[in-house]
Amino acid sequence: MTAKPKLSFWQIWNMSFGFLGIQFGFALQGGFMSRIFQTLGASKDEIPLLWIAAPLTGLIVQPIIGYMSDRTWSSRLGRRRPYFLIGAILSSITLFFVPHSPVLWVAAGCLWVLDASINISMEPFRALVADKLPDSQRSYGFVMQTLIIGIGTWVASNLPLLVNNMGVSNEASAGVVPPSVKIAFAIGAFVFLISILYTVFTTSEYPPEDMEAFEKEKQSSKGIGKATREIIGNIVNMPKTMVKLGVVQFFSWFAFFAMWSLATPALTEHVFQSPKPVELSVQESTEENLLQYQEADKKYNDAADLVGSHMGFYGLSSMAFALILTFYTARRRINRKLVHLTCLTLGGLGFISMYFVENHLFLIGSFALIGVAWGSILSMPYAMLSSSIDPKKMGVFMGLFNMFIVIPQIIAATGGLNFLYQAIFGEASINAMLLAGASLIVGGLSNLLITNKKAITYQPDAEV
Repeated sequence: MTAKPKLSFWQIWNMSFGFLGIQFGFALQGGFMSRIFQTLGASKDEIPLLWIAAPLTGLIVQPIIGYMSDRTWSSRLGRRRPYFLIGAILSSITLFFVPHSPVLWVAAGCLWVLDASINISMEPFRALVADKLPDSQRSYGFVMQTLIIGIGTWVASNLPLLVNNMGVSNEASAGVVPPSVKIAFAIGAFVFLISILYTVFTTSEYPPEDMEAFEKEKQSSKGIGKATREIIGNIVNMPKTMVKLGVVQFFSWFAFFAMWSLATPALTEHVFQSPKPVELSVQESTEENLLQYQEADKKYNDAADLVGSHMGFYGLSSMAFALILTFYTARRRINRKLVHLTCLTLGGLGFISMYFVENHLFLIGSFALIGVAWGSILSMPYAMLSSSIDPKKMGVFMGLFNMFIVIPQIIAATGGLNFLYQAIFGEASINAMLLAGASLIVGGLSNLLITNKKAITYQPDAEV
């Protein structure tokens, strides 16, 4: 197998830049989708189930896209870039239309399409790092992606507040998403498409080393039945290190699903004392009641803007974390396992601290700690995994690895989150953040299961 040349900072930057757009999509979805659901009439207990679209589409789409991209080669666009482009076009269109949803079921349907489209773009980006970089630069490459993701998270999370401060209204009639949110999503759609196009046009891909053998393998693997059998076979024969990393991922992503789905209702209610008001019935629609509703709704929208803005600090924090690791891993090796354990524990403490916050500005510190965990989640597991699997199956294994991301979210969405936080801590929605913190700490400690030396620290001569 031909040794891959080391790439420069700007080459790695260019191949990772598309993640800026992907994260604009994810940050707008994660920070404001629950707000859209509440605006369209969803109760707090209904919100996690409405989010089930995200993990279900990931469970289906990512392994299929990974399998297909492993067997794709275009002389013009390469192996992974065709999927970047398709996902970007679909995501941008859906991002624009999501906040214009007239009713709840339309918004939920848009979330299905949006998440499927983002997944089409995202999975090949993970595989591209492993395709292009030698093992000694893998940590560096995934950390670079995390740096760009952090930038995208912070900027996108602040868009509705920024647009509102520029004079666009943050108020709307009952059941209508405010104009500031609509414009923020439109900006996100534009950034998504442009950033993906930048990577497509500035990054080349290595062709298969043996094109004849590649074509034969591609032909022999055609057909839904063959693809299904091969994917199932890869699940059954999953490397042990991948299974152990899956335990870490399970607890990590359960925690972040709790944040994305319930942080807005939890924090607007617990910290800002401004819960989403219940819509008035026809019988209640007196002038006095209507004015009270409008006042309460404005307070909720203002609080939701600030929650989204403060949430953006987890992106800013992950960016700072990634920047430090980028410089460090460019010159030195790290113990990936211990780094990840420490970061997840800090993130868990960040979630737990939310329960004790009285002044909303202290939420910035909570989200900053969560950002350290997020920065590690987006880099360390993938660096450990990519050092532990067959390079020829990089795409499909990266896709299958997504199972350990989406299964905990499906469990959370179908009642697990509501049941557990209410049974353990009590019915107040802020208790979901306590459960998230406990879950993240358990995920951190689960790193102790990993013993593969090549996964823990890059070692050219270590056994896989």
